[in-house]
Amino acid sequence: MTPEELRAAGVTLVELSFVDNAGVARVKAVPLDLMPASPGVSPCFETFGADDVMVPGRHLGGPDGDLRLHADMARAVALRALPGWAWAPADKHNQDGTPFVACQRTFAKRQVAALASHGLRVSAAFEHEWILGRAGVADFVPAFEGPAYGQIRLEQVAGYAAELVGDLQAQGLRVQQFHPEYATAQLELSVAPGDPVAAADDAVLVRHSVRARSLAYGWRATFAPSVDPDGTGSGAHLHLSVHDADGSLMSGGDGPFWLKRQGEQFLAGVLRELPALVAIGAGHPVSFLRLQPSRWAGIWQAWGHETRETALRLITGNSANAEVKCFDGTANPYLVVGCVLAAGLAGVRDEITLPAPVTGDPANGDGTVPRLPTTVDEAAAALESSGVLAAALGPELHDAVLTVRRAEAERCAGLDPVALTSAVRWRW
Repeated sequence: MTPEELRAAGVTLVELSFVDNAGVARVKAVPLDLMPASPGVSPCFETFGADDVMVPGRHLGGPDGDLRLHADMARAVALRALPGWAWAPADKHNQDGTPFVACQRTFAKRQVAALASHGLRVSAAFEHEWILGRAGVADFVPAFEGPAYGQIRLEQVAGYAAELVGDLQAQGLRVQQFHPEYATAQLELSVAPGDPVAAADDAVLVRHSVRARSLAYGWRATFAPSVDPDGTGSGAHLHLSVHDADGSLMSGGDGPFWLKRQGEQFLAGVLRELPALVAIGAGHPVSFLRLQPSRWAGIWQAWGHETRETALRLITGNSANAEVKCFDGTANPYLVVGCVLAAGLAGVRDEITLPAPVTGDPANGDGTVPRLPTTVDEAAAALESSGVLAAALGPELHDAVLTVRRAEAERCAGLDPVALTSAVRWRW
């Protein structure tokens, strides 16, 4: 929206948002009358944990320096659940106007460009799962109850859902699906795919809109991967399809389940890097409470056709795509899409192929299907040793992510599962 359109919509303040390496959306706000403006922001946020504790890394963190936030006003929208406010995603720049070396949104743009240089593009979207609790109470109290996917659940949130979908549509998002999910007081919503940077922008906007509309109903929404260590958690699955100049590479080919050659190579590259990708997309200690066997969380380094226990699920049909299931709401969505693109492009460059697909639940198998990392330390070690992701991220951003993940693990080490979920329940 243009400044004139925002003003006509009653906007007086514009929030410029960025997401740190702990997956927390941070903001600076500027009066609309001063836009375009480039508010300052400290680079210390690159090594902030989800608990707001900063541990400097080898390259970033600490009290020195200052950056500028540059709003992408092409994505600016008036927020329907927050009257008077608009939202715009921001890129981080140095004070001389050059892009900041560790800007996560700029990183995602670079990976899109790298893919385009090989004649390829990706369409992507996140699924959003969240849990609603009652606001104003010390402990978690579910906002509604009833059977999974049940009409009884829907009846209790129908008005909320209609307003939320209206919010998103008014903000330019195309909602494709909404339903009550499996876990306690859990809901799910999907929006239409777009280019990878737009998909990450959409993820930030969807979560912001969900939290704002929930508060208006006296509820709090959390995208944390677990609020109950004994129950199923919430994911943030990434769906993607790969295309060249002739169309989709996910169908119409002679590879496994009609994949075309480069489509298979791309997915093989993602599969190869999945252990390292866990540190990007599900690397907080609470993530591993969700990543448990037989919960459809995608804990196995395997792929399958419509197999919901594998981390990489191929979906065929008119809108053929692949789903990466092991990610959750602790992730920076710009890092997720950028790293997945880098992994897929490496598979295309190396011309690797997929192994045999997995069927059924590997937890009931012969133990030959490798499991993805089960701790932060394992995931961080995989990311540290990944030449593909280290090269894509660059030394500054690569080290910052590792610094954040390991520091979060150290600070959470003394917490039992119940204390851990309670400590971080409302951080995302």
